[in-house]
Amino acid sequence: MSSHRQEAVRRLAAPDIAARKGKAPIVCLTAYTAPVAEILDEHCDLLLVGDSVGMVVHGLPNTVGVTLEMMILHGQAVMRGARKAMVVVDMPFGSYEGAPEEAYANAARVMKETGAGAVKVEAGPAVVGTIDYLVKRGIPVMGHVGLRPQAVLVDGGFKAKGKAGEERRRILEEARATAEAGAFAVVVEGVAEGLAREITEAIEVPTIGIGASAGCDGQILVTDDMLGLFDWTPKFVRRYADLRGEIARAASSYAEDVRARRFPGPAEIYFAKAG
Repeated sequence: MSSHRQEAVRRLAAPDIAARKGKAPIVCLTAYTAPVAEILDEHCDLLLVGDSVGMVVHGLPNTVGVTLEMMILHGQAVMRGARKAMVVVDMPFGSYEGAPEEAYANAARVMKETGAGAVKVEAGPAVVGTIDYLVKRGIPVMGHVGLRPQAVLVDGGFKAKGKAGEERRRILEEARATAEAGAFAVVVEGVAEGLAREITEAIEVPTIGIGASAGCDGQILVTDDMLGLFDWTPKFVRRYADLRGEIARAASSYAEDVRARRFPGPAEIYFAKAG
């Protein structure tokens, strides 16, 4: 008998997500830490360990500076916190765009060291062949088309895509090629609403929208944006909480209590036993 106790709850996997095409919307959020993953797990089908961690947690100006080691570290943390949701880890900039063999070595390392269910890559003409290479070698891949954060230095900023005819055609073709290469789902980010619907209708795998369309097969947001932890959030984000304000109020109350010597009080202090 195996010495390892099997999980009581079956974790969702790539075939489960792929089977949701055209059915109940797929709920996705980002996660970077074990405690947050544990909270989100009850409510999400898929947790993405996004390279947005570079900006959200580490204060980087964009995602270009994120390393493979950072993604593995945060992937391990999220896997410790989540039990039910599928966990997907972003492949960071520079880890998969070259030779397919190098991409495989890096992706295999992510899978082995985190235990995640899949990796995600930002698709494009140079990456489609790599997706096929990875999938044929046992690595589930989620694609990403439209606004590609790792291309921010080429694009000159985070700009919505698919408004003009040629760009619209190119993104649609990239989505088709990504699905045909074997991706089990495709994130569609920052594109015109009509294009997102067209992509969803054109490909046979689920689309996960972010700044796209309610017609996508699922939706994802950066959790910290959704919770209101930043002063500014993108147009496509709906704030479901004001945690920045709550944290500021809590810190202010704590500071007042410390300065007034109201904290710690009798309830928070250890006393020696009499005798």
